[in-house]
Amino acid sequence: MYLEIVSPEATLFSGEVTSVAVPGVNGEFQMLKDHAPIVSLLKEGFVKIFGTIELDEEVQDKFTKGDKGTTLLKISSGTIEMKDNKVIVLAD
Repeated sequence: MYLEIVSPEATLFSGEVTSVAVPGVNGEFQMLKDHAPIVSLLKEGFVKIFGTIELDEEVQDKFTKGDKGTTLLKISSGTIEMKDNKVIVLAD
């Protein structure tokens, strides 16, 4: 599935991933390929990206490596939309 993470400053990541987990206002949830369409608010926490990804040099400092091959992005809030195997995260 395709993931795009956008902040007010720039597009932080766009590319294919295995799955993504986000800190929803009602708890963390994970989306895999062919997940049902969803729109949700996000709270402070980490966006967890599963799969091998390549980050642009100018945004690498915003991401950290997690356990089990995950890549983490700390956010303070945001929204997420999943539709047709495309996930868009608007993050603050």
